[in-house]
Amino acid sequence: MVQAKAWAEALGESKPDAASLQAEIARLRKKMVLPLDHVSKLHDWLNGKRKARQSCRIVGQSRTGKSSACEAYFYRNKPTQKTGKKPIVPVVYIQPPQKCGSRELFKEIIEFLKYRVTEGTVSDFRGRAFEVLKGCEVEMIIIDEADRLKPETFADVRDFYDKLAISVVLVGTDRLDTVIQRDEQVYNRFRACYRFGKLIDDDSTKDFTNAIKIWEQKVLALPVASNLTSKPMRTILLEATEGYIGRMDEVLREAAIRALSQGLKKIEKSVLKEVAREYK
Repeated sequence: MVQAKAWAEALGESKPDAASLQAEIARLRKKMVLPLDHVSKLHDWLNGKRKARQSCRIVGQSRTGKSSACEAYFYRNKPTQKTGKKPIVPVVYIQPPQKCGSRELFKEIIEFLKYRVTEGTVSDFRGRAFEVLKGCEVEMIIIDEADRLKPETFADVRDFYDKLAISVVLVGTDRLDTVIQRDEQVYNRFRACYRFGKLIDDDSTKDFTNAIKIWEQKVLALPVASNLTSKPMRTILLEATEGYIGRMDEVLREAAIRALSQGLKKIEKSVLKEVAREYK
């Protein structure tokens, strides 16, 4: 009860409030777009490909934050719309379903652009997709988890580039490379590759430490600083996450939620160790 009271007072309340706790937990679950250096570098690279209308691929291990970085690129290039005019959508970002055929791919694009999907043949869906892509002046299509596409679907992916002069970005793990190398026509169009790595490089933890600092200030934003960049706390995080930003995000958010649920004002070392132990 003493801890709960201390936490409530830190939030400016006179007594513990379950609703306030739930609101804080809900806040900690929300996604955020954060200014990380390695994400900015990827965005600069994508800007170059979009201007040149060149197709490419982004490859990296799972949990490195590829999806979040690509989604953030879409938000940095948000659609615009003038009254009475069609929306202008520079960047389309989709995650196709498993074993995605051409029909499903066209449907994903049409729905992303907020147009109604009508029934019809694959050819009908293709025509509709091409129509709305032209109408919205799309410059780049980012296809995340691209290895989910069926082999025959890549022919239609090529057409976005060949017939509409749209830069297409395929995103995935090394499994994606295995998939596209089976088709020379596909591979030759997506040779340009950006390797999206972990937050540690050549034994340097500078980027990792910087990310922790940003997460503590912008994402967690607890009543009292947890000093997560201190050597003891950073070591715990590094051992548990191995520099994967996705895993770091999970560990820190869960540790923050556990701390608040226990009536704490910050992430204590014991709480961080408890959560980190589950990721080793």
